[in-house]
Amino acid sequence: MGTSQTAKNPGAATPAPPQAGKEKPKLANFLCFAIYSANLAFGRAYKPILDELGLTYTQYIALVALSEKDDQTVGELGEKMFLESNTLTPILKKLEQIGLISRRRDPQDERQVRVSLTAAGRSLADADPGASLTDATGLGDDLDEVQQSVARLRDNLLRATQGELGKP
Repeated sequence: MGTSQTAKNPGAATPAPPQAGKEKPKLANFLCFAIYSANLAFGRAYKPILDELGLTYTQYIALVALSEKDDQTVGELGEKMFLESNTLTPILKKLEQIGLISRRRDPQDERQVRVSLTAAGRSLADADPGASLTDATGLGDDLDEVQQSVARLRDNLLRATQGELGKP
């Protein structure tokens, strides 16, 4: 017969028995899982569209971010995309190789690399290849509200992880 962990170490915490009538959490009830699995579904929906263009999703959102504000530093672009520069740089190198962006050192600060869309990159971003997925979400008029709610959720979680919970 084995010795229990509590008998060996009387100060060790023992797991609490399940409360009567309380159900175990179900995966489908986790908001984080709903968002995670929706992200995977978005990836699957975008894949055939972006495969035709020879782009990954991350390359595509880099183009979209640059179409909003051209001539950004790698740091600014990374902050907007929630990516570190060591993750973003290979993505940008590939986009430069295929002629969609240009990278150059900032003449005012040689440590900074500035990124701009080429004419081909601007044309592709302006074509908005992901627009066809708007109807696929099935959200109709609620699309903007859902997007804003998810962005607010993201921002709240970021503040919470930075010790700023409760700040506006």
